[in-house]
Amino acid sequence: MAYQTLQQEYLQIPIVTRAYTTACVLTTAAVQLEIITPFQLYFNPDLILRNYQVWRLITNFLFFGPVGFNFLFNMIFLYRYCRMLEEGSFRGRTADFVFMFLFGGLLMTIFGTFVSLVFLGQAFTIMLVYVWSRRNPNVRMNFFGLLNFQAPFLPWVLMGFSLLLGNSIIVDLLGIAVGHVYFFLEDVFPNQPGGGRWLKTPSIIKMLFDTPEEDANYNPLPEERPGGFAWGEGQRLGG
Repeated sequence: MAYQTLQQEYLQIPIVTRAYTTACVLTTAAVQLEIITPFQLYFNPDLILRNYQVWRLITNFLFFGPVGFNFLFNMIFLYRYCRMLEEGSFRGRTADFVFMFLFGGLLMTIFGTFVSLVFLGQAFTIMLVYVWSRRNPNVRMNFFGLLNFQAPFLPWVLMGFSLLLGNSIIVDLLGIAVGHVYFFLEDVFPNQPGGGRWLKTPSIIKMLFDTPEEDANYNPLPEERPGGFAWGEGQRLGG
């Protein structure tokens, strides 16, 4: 009975969020069990181009380090904000969400080549947080019960938290930069005088991922409760 409930809850997670978070957890488990090593996963342009190890273009987004605080912190934020984007502004637009993944991943891969980053999963998480925060500017956030601020400041608070932990902020800056490029091209520039929509989801992606009907019984997570934990709780102003 418990297994069936767990399975039902798991299958209720929207498909892109479910696929990505599952891949991240399985990849980390495989490393912990020594089935594979991080050396087989990290981003290396030379190995990709010369030895045709093209899987590195994907696997470097799936490994967040060994199981510990940093891994759990990233997984929680990845799951929550990826899911809220998919159930919120990308509701019924799975193909567009997949295209955002591909666009963001491509930009990070290009930029990562110049800043010598070998794993880009954390930057990708920050990108998702940035896009969500800019699309929900009126949500009030609470971080660890210490800081109160509006959603657009969340990526910068996370960067400051990384700095306090002694981590490099290059990863956070990369995620913020790529998130801002996407947000500007998708949400800002098309509404400017003389602007237009540069990001268009290819028809083949729409054909593969978009579904014509929605499940009337589907119950998405409320966006007015971002984070769901003490370090990411929030409420919409005026609500």
